[in-house]
Amino acid sequence: MAETEMVSTSNINEIIGFLTAMVTPALLISATGSLVLSTSTRLGRVVDRVRQLEDRLSVLIYSEDKERIPLYDKRVEVVVDLLDKVTSRSRILQRAMGTFYYGLMFFILTSVSIALVGLLDIYRWLPIPLGIVGIMFLFYGSVLMLRETRMAAKTVNTEMDFTWELAREVAPESVAVKYAQRGKYGGMTPAKLTNVTKVSKTSRDE
Repeated sequence: MAETEMVSTSNINEIIGFLTAMVTPALLISATGSLVLSTSTRLGRVVDRVRQLEDRLSVLIYSEDKERIPLYDKRVEVVVDLLDKVTSRSRILQRAMGTFYYGLMFFILTSVSIALVGLLDIYRWLPIPLGIVGIMFLFYGSVLMLRETRMAAKTVNTEMDFTWELAREVAPESVAVKYAQRGKYGGMTPAKLTNVTKVSKTSRDE
């Protein structure tokens, strides 16, 4: 009787260990799926942004009164620069999404290999390299997403810098002198000056 109980307890422990091993890849699969979804959403927004910039560029190019548009040359330059940045972002997002799908595939293979090991008791080492490869794909995809996030911040800063330059160009002098020029390194400082009679030194873009 005691021997039967020991065998039963041993079987239960093996089953619990087997189920625990099966759950771990499932959690990684869920996390990778969330990353795929968020990356796909960001890619869709970037594609919409590219189309908007194309429309803006077309309007500028085919405008008949170019001389009446404030900072026309600068506008075209900024839009082209933004198109370059956004296009690079879309390519990085596509690569990241592909990387996450590869990681997802290896995590599923890891889960399947664990089931095969439990059923057939062969190739006990197989789930380990499969899981490691999946984790490496997940890491590389995260690095790509970090790079894309930094590029997104640069895109926003570029557009905001031009907006401030345009505002100072078209705003009345009595209004413009109250604000310091926005720049690459001056974006974190308060915009409005404490003393409206003096204008602080403009921050440089480079």
